[in-house]
Amino acid sequence: MTNTETLNKFSQTLETSILDKNLVKLSLGNYQGNDRELKNIYVKLVKIKRVDMLSFNYRYKTRDIFKNHQIEDGIKLLNNLLSNDFKIGTLFTVDQEIIIEHDKKNIIKLRERFFNTKLEPNLSHDKEKKRLIKPANNSYLHALKITDADGKVFKNSQDKYKQINQYIEILSSLIKELPEGTIKNVVDMGSGKGYLTFALYDYLHQQLNLKAKVTGVEFRADLVTLCNDIAKQSSFEQLHFVEGTIEDYKVKEINLLIALHACDTATDDAIFKGINAGAELIVVAPCCHKQIRREIEKYKVKNDVSFLTKYGIFLERQAEMVTDGIRALILEYYGYKTKVFEFISDAHTPKNVLVVGVKPLNPLKGTSEAKRKEEILQKIKETKAYFGIGYHHLERLLEL
Repeated sequence: MTNTETLNKFSQTLETSILDKNLVKLSLGNYQGNDRELKNIYVKLVKIKRVDMLSFNYRYKTRDIFKNHQIEDGIKLLNNLLSNDFKIGTLFTVDQEIIIEHDKKNIIKLRERFFNTKLEPNLSHDKEKKRLIKPANNSYLHALKITDADGKVFKNSQDKYKQINQYIEILSSLIKELPEGTIKNVVDMGSGKGYLTFALYDYLHQQLNLKAKVTGVEFRADLVTLCNDIAKQSSFEQLHFVEGTIEDYKVKEINLLIALHACDTATDDAIFKGINAGAELIVVAPCCHKQIRREIEKYKVKNDVSFLTKYGIFLERQAEMVTDGIRALILEYYGYKTKVFEFISDAHTPKNVLVVGVKPLNPLKGTSEAKRKEEILQKIKETKAYFGIGYHHLERLLEL
């Protein structure tokens, strides 16, 4: 059979298994696409509000993202993914396993195996997921109005509870990259009501058994008072909240610096504090990229993407990418290994990019280090010239 015929046969088998409700699961592997963080996709048939749909679980290096599609749309998407980005697909029906695979010569082949015992499909959508932060017996979750007195998550707080857990899952994987015992001083800059600060303290102390000092920095006095009261009620003795701005906060030593949704250049202030304090791990979720947008609008440099940036929404997105891209370059200049990935889905907040800097165990030294820094500075210079940027706030803070 030709590749097209093989794909069509697999697609027909998949469609039949869905329509007959015989699909158990489908996994896509050996990803060859452009997203370096994506590893696999797992698909199952689910019933949502009495409607059959295909649930896609996008498995990334540090997170999972779930998306539900109508049956017809889901099958079209799967055909496209198997034709281009994924080189292996494994389909489990109730009575057989069918594998479609691109070989080294890009010839697509099918392999089939029948089961002696039939499998049972599961159409449940709300399967319980293991959470690092448990709702029961955590008084701070009740005080923050996430749960009731019995530890049951309120219906209108489900998204916040999921956000907290996803945040801890991401941080847990990043912390594991550091040498054991590294995390002793944690600062959450712009801690707000402290949802994530409390959860991180809970995780560090109760699950990792790390006696780390955690400080939340917040300029709203009422929130500082509220959070300190909850910390005291929860017997979180090494958790404290202080009143003040990120810019004015003085700190000498940080192992883990966090700044989630700090507005505009406040994110730069936080990264600056982290670099100067020698933080081994810097995690920021930037918000409101106004400074670079104003620079781009001010100089109006013509470049290859000018046809896009004449539209305000595209200009805003470009300003976000350029701002955070330069932040990542500056972190690399100071020896950090950088990562940029999605924090939470757009359904919860449009500000969903996480910029991470991790200090490597074996940094470059000597000539190699000097050459690397020179190349990064040149890249920053070229980027500013291309987009018409006079300065980047973090660059100015660090006097680069």
